[in-house]
Amino acid sequence: MSTLAPSRVQVEQLVRSILRRQLGEGAAAVADGEAVARRPHLVANISARHCHLAQADVDVLFGDGYQLTPMKTLYQSTEFAANETVAVVGPRQRMIPGVRILGPCRLFSQVELAFSDAISLGIDVPVKPSGDIEGTPGCLLIGPKGSLVLPKGVIRAERHVHMGPKDAAYYGVKHL
Repeated sequence: MSTLAPSRVQVEQLVRSILRRQLGEGAAAVADGEAVARRPHLVANISARHCHLAQADVDVLFGDGYQLTPMKTLYQSTEFAANETVAVVGPRQRMIPGVRILGPCRLFSQVELAFSDAISLGIDVPVKPSGDIEGTPGCLLIGPKGSLVLPKGVIRAERHVHMGPKDAAYYGVKHL
């Protein structure tokens, strides 16, 4: 019996295969009141560990007035993966280096970890929607110019989908 997890390529192939069966190869879309053939374009990703930082925390970790630099635009066109990373340290004094920062800056800082990351760090992390950090544990963040204790904000992100209004309408997805 094999316990190997499927590769990213295998997961993508499986998702595409299921969508083709359910939606058909060229489901119809409407443009200017006319039905036109449109092949569905759906991107499925799993979000790795990352953090969102407030500008005040960026200043502590990278220096006063520092601005995050975009490395890659995300599927929500206003957001990006930054070139900058931080190290996350938990109560077991274990560290996860190279945790990617997502920009732009937010009103408050938050760290999103996988279950296995949280175990390694010794943090009992609740599953919560992104942005809901009340009652959550904190951690130590280390940057190239400083460090700070984040008093709260470490979560395991609740499963969710990022999708624009047009794609949501096309696929029949509604916000619950």
